[in-house]
Amino acid sequence: MPSASFSSRRWLGLRARPFGITVLLLACAAGALFVWRGGGADAKPTAEPPPTPVAAMVVRTESLPRSIEAIGSLQAVRQLTLAPEVAGRVTAINFDAGTDVAAGAPLVQLYDAPLRAARAVAVSKGRFAQLQEKRSQGLAPSGFVTQETLQQRQEDLKQADASVEQLDAQIAQTTIRAPFAGQIGLRKVNLGQYVNAGDALATLTALDQLYANFTVPQQRLSNLKVGGAVTIRTDAYPDRVFEAVINAIEPQVAEDTRNVLVQALFDNPDRLLRPGLFVTVNVVLPPQLDAIVVPVTAIQTSASGESVLVVRDNKAIGVAVKTGQRIGERVVVEQGLSPGDHIVTSGQLRVMPGAVVQMTMAETPEKGR
Repeated sequence: MPSASFSSRRWLGLRARPFGITVLLLACAAGALFVWRGGGADAKPTAEPPPTPVAAMVVRTESLPRSIEAIGSLQAVRQLTLAPEVAGRVTAINFDAGTDVAAGAPLVQLYDAPLRAARAVAVSKGRFAQLQEKRSQGLAPSGFVTQETLQQRQEDLKQADASVEQLDAQIAQTTIRAPFAGQIGLRKVNLGQYVNAGDALATLTALDQLYANFTVPQQRLSNLKVGGAVTIRTDAYPDRVFEAVINAIEPQVAEDTRNVLVQALFDNPDRLLRPGLFVTVNVVLPPQLDAIVVPVTAIQTSASGESVLVVRDNKAIGVAVKTGQRIGERVVVEQGLSPGDHIVTSGQLRVMPGAVVQMTMAETPEKGR
């Protein structure tokens, strides 16, 4: 019996041990909670973060020059390829490549001896026909020459004169002359060479005036007018700007590109520019008044569109904007901003919307050309 009682007490002791451990753990948890609450009552509140420094500027309006930019090429107002009208052997070349020639100057001479001999014969026949006609005129009143004979002599004289004129025209075709003053290109013929009608001998170009041919989209047709101002730039002379005037506008819009062909005329007194040069053309438009132009760095682009950070009450607020023409390092803002707004121009990545910022006023970038 004593051994059974001992066993019962041992079993009750084993069951009571987990209960005591649980009570101990709860007591520890309650103590820790009391300590945490007591310490929290005396803790200081968390300090707010300092304002984020950003560069900012005040939005102002300005008068903005406007233009339509296009790509084009230059063309000579007067340019041609010299070629003979008749076949023949070259007997003289009266020019050097690259030199200037006057209008009407003889440039190439073809062999014309047979034609000149034929002209001498025609002139001799003409003189004889003139004597016959004069004699008949004197004898006709007395009746020694019939009226029919007189008419025949008169027609013979006309035919003789016509033969001389015909040969003069043929002889003139053997001399290739400059139809206008200009600069001769590279020679494509040699002395003694036999050429056919239409063979290229050289090019002749007048460089005092040039055309600039370019195209613009049909949407800008209303901005074009004959007499409108145009500026021209080329990488051949990157520091020069050439002024031109719209000379003509193609009456038809190209069906494949929906572009309008435009031609501008300008003087080239220094002969700096040459036909065929690639150029950038700007059609000058009336200026845009009260335009808002901001640095490109102020614009933020995301999937929802473009926006800027506007500072109000020292807080950065995101505002959606609509941009337009870009001018160098600046861009036109067509919608979203008003004069007097303070906008963040750099440091946007460090700023959360609604965050307090400290502005440092930035200089406006230099206006682009």
